[in-house]
Amino acid sequence: MARVTDPALLEALREIVGERHCLTDAALRASYETDWTRRWTGTALAVVRPGSAEEVSGVLRACADAGVGVVPQGGNTGFVGGSVPRGGEVVLSLLRMKEVGEVDAEAGEVMVGAGATLASVQERARAAGWEVGVDLGARDSATIGGMVATNAGGIHVLRHGAMRRQLLGFEAVLPDGRVLRRLPGMPKDNTGYDLAGLLAGSEGTLAVITRVRLRLVPRLAHRAVAVAGFDDAASAVAAAATLRRELGSLLALELFTDAGLDLVLRHTGAGPPFGTRRPLYLLVEAGSDEADPTDSLVAVLEDVGIDEAGTALATDPAGRERLWQLREGHTEAVGAEGVPHKLDVSVPLARYAELVGRAPEVAAAVHAGARTIVYGHVGDGNLHVNVLGPEPNDDAVDDAVLALVVELGGSVSAEHGIGVAKVDWLERDRGSDTVAAMRALKTAWDPAGIMNPGVLFRRGERTPIA
Repeated sequence: MARVTDPALLEALREIVGERHCLTDAALRASYETDWTRRWTGTALAVVRPGSAEEVSGVLRACADAGVGVVPQGGNTGFVGGSVPRGGEVVLSLLRMKEVGEVDAEAGEVMVGAGATLASVQERARAAGWEVGVDLGARDSATIGGMVATNAGGIHVLRHGAMRRQLLGFEAVLPDGRVLRRLPGMPKDNTGYDLAGLLAGSEGTLAVITRVRLRLVPRLAHRAVAVAGFDDAASAVAAAATLRRELGSLLALELFTDAGLDLVLRHTGAGPPFGTRRPLYLLVEAGSDEADPTDSLVAVLEDVGIDEAGTALATDPAGRERLWQLREGHTEAVGAEGVPHKLDVSVPLARYAELVGRAPEVAAAVHAGARTIVYGHVGDGNLHVNVLGPEPNDDAVDDAVLALVVELGGSVSAEHGIGVAKVDWLERDRGSDTVAAMRALKTAWDPAGIMNPGVLFRRGERTPIA
């Protein structure tokens, strides 16, 4: 690797992106060097902010020639350290590449720069009568490139799938500077390997995504949101299964606990929207373009035996937003309490209630002062386990929770990726043969190992090309 003070590389980077977009001052680099959780941080040689695929190409060629690693970065909203430097790399920020093209109203598609925020794409899509299929709480800062790179899921996976399913075409730059383009992209395209599908979820380890063409979904005219309380996880999960089976308009299905609700209410200063508190809650959203789904939603909730005093319902936009804040406010409220250990995992639905109950117990057994807040997307088996108390560099509680997930037949990464946080768990989850195949792909695309070194695989781990 080149020395971090290599003046020739820095001068080359300045020539490519311009003086004001090559940041070397520590104060200017700081916000790019620490992730949202504040748990993962490092020092970059420089932060470069290219404005085009051609500039990205130049940056990658220069870094490859110098033997310096490159860390692609979008909104830096990840939880696993995958978008911040580990020490001496160049952070390549895509935030300037934020253009959102005109919506193809007939096809329901839009071309988007990697640095565009989800919220900006949602605004453009809605103005044209369409909607983005993926939604998540960090919509104002999460970028489309980062969402594709991590195959983000969010709250509407039940209805529309994760980011990989929204991807019709792409533009990406290989580590040697070559530009791959498959734009505009077609819904049916079986011409060779699905490289777009491979890039989705690759966490910046294969190439830098610069533009994508997204499939949009119809905008729904009618929505209803309910929050219903339950006495235990088993009852809530059983009700979720009934809702999935009997409510055809189901759009989102979220779970959170009363401990999490108490934290959100205290953080926001709001009051509970119902008279009776319960240990667990389901947030249910139904949506339809044909008829108001409220009556159907209420009927199914009555079938599962919900208590009216422990239920809140909203059909107007402001009311729906207030109920959604009870769930989406968890991330900010947990972060306000300290530096959390955030574990994004999934298990088969048959084991979901067991994970909800056992995760706090496992964390407490490892760290007596651990405070665990869980919430997640119960419809697809995804649970976010947030542990407060252990020191940021203490991995014992992480290992205990991830061991439980593997024991339950689950995945150690549901939607935020492996990053650097879960590198040691990749093989335990996927098996040695599968990981060897992944390493072979990494070596074929990035033989010099400059793309996001230390993410997915331990730094320096490579499988030679036969």
